[in-house]
Amino acid sequence: MAAEQVGAVADGGPPDDATRRSLERARFELVPMRGVDGQLEHLPPGAVVTVTASPTRGLDATVELVTEVVARGHRAVPHLSARLVRSEAHLDRLLDRLHELALREVFVIAGDTPSPAGPFEGAADLLEAIAARGRPFEHVGISGYPETHAFLPDRVVVDAMQRKLPHATYIVSQICYDPVVVRGWLSTLRARGVVLPVYVGLPGVIDRAKLLRVSLRVGLGDSVRFLRKQSDVATHVLTGYTPDELVWGLADLLHDPHAGVAGWHLFTFNEVERTERWRQELLAGKGGPQT
Repeated sequence: MAAEQVGAVADGGPPDDATRRSLERARFELVPMRGVDGQLEHLPPGAVVTVTASPTRGLDATVELVTEVVARGHRAVPHLSARLVRSEAHLDRLLDRLHELALREVFVIAGDTPSPAGPFEGAADLLEAIAARGRPFEHVGISGYPETHAFLPDRVVVDAMQRKLPHATYIVSQICYDPVVVRGWLSTLRARGVVLPVYVGLPGVIDRAKLLRVSLRVGLGDSVRFLRKQSDVATHVLTGYTPDELVWGLADLLHDPHAGVAGWHLFTFNEVERTERWRQELLAGKGGPQT
């Protein structure tokens, strides 16, 4: 898409066909916590819904919410947090339950727990253990970090990615508010020979203060230092941020096979109703700030 076309869409015009398709197929991420059931009714029919793993509630809460998502006719993608798997037997029980639900896809992460509950230190360890069981899933997602990881040196992140790649079929990027940074990261991935498709992570439409707290907690852009340097980003977050600029700032990559952008991953933070309203307005060519 030409730059002038992107600008026209950003000013409120209808999205082009590729952007429309990507928005129609956007994935929704939910967190298994109190009150999330009330948000399920706002999901579009047959949505792809990823369910995170809570360090405090464990993987049983993930499976419980996944079961409800499937019962409502959606395609569920559970997050399997390596550090929450207590043993090889625990992993077997989890995989058996996911098989009973006829799931074809999982998303494997290390998890935020300070120390592992069992034998799996990171995502690569868990991916290798799942592969040793006959690669039971058609699709396996892993995480990518356009900005510096909050807790790990870049070299460690790159090495971990190399171990994970043979077992994965796609990557989901962590939230990054700067489309220029996302573009640079995608270019770096491709220069390293990583060809997996990427779902670009977008923050959903949530309260400004909540989004800022989440951004600081997960260390986006080196936490406070990044937000201080990027005053324009901080201003957007504090005065009513929506991901319109990210979508339009990256929409042309949907036309670039080398970029390998598969679509959007919406971090809803369980604000499905507001995020879905934003998505529908964008599809209708009514993009603009949320109130």
